[in-house]
Amino acid sequence: MVQYFTETGECIPATLIQAEPMTVTQVKTVEKDGYSAVQVGHGTQKESRLSKAVKGHTKNGGFRALKEVKTADAKAVGDVIDLSILSEGDIVSVRGISKGKGFQGVVKRHGFKGGRRSHGQKHSEREPGSIGGGLRSRVPKGMRMAGRMGSDLVQVKNLKVVAIDAKNNQILVSGAVPGRRGTLLEVIGK
Repeated sequence: MVQYFTETGECIPATLIQAEPMTVTQVKTVEKDGYSAVQVGHGTQKESRLSKAVKGHTKNGGFRALKEVKTADAKAVGDVIDLSILSEGDIVSVRGISKGKGFQGVVKRHGFKGGRRSHGQKHSEREPGSIGGGLRSRVPKGMRMAGRMGSDLVQVKNLKVVAIDAKNNQILVSGAVPGRRGTLLEVIGK
């Protein structure tokens, strides 16, 4: 994240996103596939790491990631999609995998208050407490307990495109986006 100063001197917290051009690798049509979409490839990867199926499918090189996007716009295989589709002031959503935080307790994971430190309680400040008694002999699905936290697909909506650097393939959006440095993000325009 960076601090971006506007012409009026206002400071906006923003995130700098490296947005490399994407190449259309496959076009899906309503007649053939039942829906309209395009598959795009991004980045490069060593040929030795690709399976023969992926090599044959992409034909023109190994991509780091392939993603299918539903769209009604007609595209052809080999078309390049770059930052020209966005402009400053656009409102976008950014989707990605959030930071993994490992195995966490209920206080950090779900915001439980924890137990009191008085009246005979010993070492139970961060325990979950009762999970519900009664006549059941199992733990119900969805019971909030300790466990793995983070590494979820998160979408942050209504981020404003503050600036675009087409020469360096960079977008500056207001606010924070999910993930750490190097996370592959999907920028969705409205």
